[in-house]
Amino acid sequence: MLLIHSLGGGGAERVAADLSAAWVARGYRVSLVTQAGENKDVYALASGVERHVLGTAGASRGRWQALWNNWRRVRRLRALLRRHKPDVLLGMMTTSSVLAVSAAKGLPCKVIATEHTHPPSQSISSFWQKARVRTYPQAQAVVALTAGTADWLREHVPGSQVQVIPNAVRWPMENGEPVVPVPALDGRRRLLAVGRLHPVKGFDSLIDAFAMLSSYFPNWDLVILGEGEQREALQERIADLNLQERIQMPGRVGNMADWYGQSDLYVLSSRMEGLSNSLLEAMASGLTAVAYDCDTGPREIIRANIDGVLVQPVSDVEALAAHLSDLMANPDKRQRLARRAIDVRDRFSSARVLALWQQLLEQCLRRS
Repeated sequence: MLLIHSLGGGGAERVAADLSAAWVARGYRVSLVTQAGENKDVYALASGVERHVLGTAGASRGRWQALWNNWRRVRRLRALLRRHKPDVLLGMMTTSSVLAVSAAKGLPCKVIATEHTHPPSQSISSFWQKARVRTYPQAQAVVALTAGTADWLREHVPGSQVQVIPNAVRWPMENGEPVVPVPALDGRRRLLAVGRLHPVKGFDSLIDAFAMLSSYFPNWDLVILGEGEQREALQERIADLNLQERIQMPGRVGNMADWYGQSDLYVLSSRMEGLSNSLLEAMASGLTAVAYDCDTGPREIIRANIDGVLVQPVSDVEALAAHLSDLMANPDKRQRLARRAIDVRDRFSSARVLALWQQLLEQCLRRS
């Protein structure tokens, strides 16, 4: 049984859908539980995955209402556990993991907690931070996507049984909805960025870096795919720089394979990352990638100067511009790095990642 807040757009949500599909295909009985209803779904579940909705989504007004709402969530989830008796309950992300441990207390099912972002970058309340410290040591295992996050958990959540299992790269990629046509290049070059329009993604730094280069590379355009709260601020910045014709923000697209396939260079400007699905996809698609060398994530995917470039210091606009300029000006270097970038198809293959999950599941079920 997998527990996640919703199946709305997001990396953890997609991983939940992928894992449930893979385990059903292997003959397991699999169910997925969300707090939000199916009207919030972006990702479809595979045939055979049982779907349960707790109906407990929604923000709380004040501390007492928050306590009441969390009690309801734990109570409803515990009732599901008693009824369906799963061997393993998998909490996807911090809050779901805390709820999973709380609901399963005293029941025979084993709980696996997961962290899909690097905790220092999370904007969660002190309540959930303290609850993580209290509950994670009770889980059979705590899965981190990166070694950096695993180290943080061992230091800040003592007693946790931490293991590293990365996300698998989807390859070959399948297009979904919405399909947004990719404009023809017509001799131009495209620098591509993908992610939620949120300050942690660093698109403000990327726009400023591209502005420094735009006059030197008049045949290059920047495309930022994604949606989020920072759209208006980013569009205002683009207008202030008079780059509306050179920087496009088409929103969220489902046909990512088309956009990767018709771009020339990928950039990840995040100030903090977990393990970037878009970075894996871009490299699997044969794109050279430039990424800030933040605390976790990119350095565990990119092999510096072998299949991509890591930029230091993080958020340094001039450093990012310099590395982008080097690759934009050198097609031979882009192609050399791109030839090795596709190694992620094997390094982060579904077969390898599922083997790690299978090993963990078997370990959990052997433990008393």
